[in-house]
Amino acid sequence: MGNRFEGKVAVVSGGGRGIGRAVALLLAEERASVVVNDLGCDVDGTGSSPVPADQVVAEIRARGGAAVASYQDVSAMAGGEALVQKAVDTYHRLDVLVNSVGIRRDRLIWEMTPEDFDAVIRGSLKAVFTPTKFACILFRQQRSGRIVNITSDAGMGAIGMSNFAAASEGIVGMTRTIARDMGRYGITCNAVSPVAATRLSSGMVDMYRQGGPWADNPDRRAGLGVPSPRDPREYWQGAGTPDDPENVAPLVAYLCSDASPNANGYVFGVRGGDVYLYTNPEVERAIYDRGLFSMEALDDLVPRIISYDMWRHRGWR
Repeated sequence: MGNRFEGKVAVVSGGGRGIGRAVALLLAEERASVVVNDLGCDVDGTGSSPVPADQVVAEIRARGGAAVASYQDVSAMAGGEALVQKAVDTYHRLDVLVNSVGIRRDRLIWEMTPEDFDAVIRGSLKAVFTPTKFACILFRQQRSGRIVNITSDAGMGAIGMSNFAAASEGIVGMTRTIARDMGRYGITCNAVSPVAATRLSSGMVDMYRQGGPWADNPDRRAGLGVPSPRDPREYWQGAGTPDDPENVAPLVAYLCSDASPNANGYVFGVRGGDVYLYTNPEVERAIYDRGLFSMEALDDLVPRIISYDMWRHRGWR
């Protein structure tokens, strides 16, 4: 058992299952006092149960750690505020916030209902915003804090997930903005996009394994731009399998620690035994004119300067 988080308090939303559970257990193992939040809902956001959060709290306490459960629905503003207040009321401070919450209601775009779209945005994107807003009030006052948001690769073009893709990319954009809002006060905010076998992301793993659009070049998913030298699953020698949620927890805990002061506003990935960094958006190519472009000028310049090699990507777009 380590002591990286001795005397610190962490809140983990979605901490009752999957990646959130693994993160909560590791933070507690490293001596953090943990508020384990989980509504206990189904994958589609319906229902609720105290059992997932209670089970993780029991595991932590059985190992000699400190933890309390929270069953708040953090997709509501009152739930996000109550979660942060739970940490303050119980442990009198807050140092770390890990947002590992989300729901899925997959539909092809022509079948997507407004209700399914709104529910996923609320249960995935807004559920990250609400505790972060209230945690940042405390973090700004104390001039310290770490935030890590769990997101996904759905925004790269996952079939049937326009709602989850919008939420995932929203989390990425919000992460970068929070990093700028809070960086001047000594607070960092990063995101992790994992490949792991959980209730929420199992479809992502299936796509990755069974010939999805990036299966022959997983580094394209990470924006690394070079062929992967190896498949981490083929060389796995650790306990369990490379798709286990426990493999994500060390990176998340590292980004929550004081060991990573320069990482702020970035998106990291975990794939089996690999940890990688996504590229931040930048302008790749540009054309210029002294005034408004005419359609004739675009007819000439765009194919020659901007889109001349886009045909290569048709196979995976």
